[in-house]
Amino acid sequence: MSTPLEALPHRHVLTLPAQPPAVRVARETAEAALAEWGVSASHPAVGPALLILAELVANSVRHAVPPTRQVTVTYAAGPDCLAFAVHDRHPYRPPLHAARTGTGGGAGTGGLATVMELTTGLGGTAVVRGDRDGRGKSIWITLPL
Repeated sequence: MSTPLEALPHRHVLTLPAQPPAVRVARETAEAALAEWGVSASHPAVGPALLILAELVANSVRHAVPPTRQVTVTYAAGPDCLAFAVHDRHPYRPPLHAARTGTGGGAGTGGLATVMELTTGLGGTAVVRGDRDGRGKSIWITLPL
């Protein structure tokens, strides 16, 4: 993935109430955006990307309310890269690499472990970026196309 996130030509932002229907809407929006951007639904990264996205939105809805009332999903793509972020206003920043390796506090099972396994298996990256005020975070996933 040689394209910096800032240089990705396609971008869409969606803000939804932090409620269970957000998972379906976020996934359907991703499918529509990818089709509009010319990324085939049959590309090997698309299915896992949609699963990762759904898991991250579900985690925000399940674990970040309150204080989160909304979940914001940012979608981006370029010729060789697909990226998305899920943002909520809960201050907890999950240790993604602990989820992948199974270290620490029961990590290594469940949603984040699946997210990390799929992301790294596709040669992608996952990063947690905290808000400047320390009261929220975004989890960014970048996958090669």
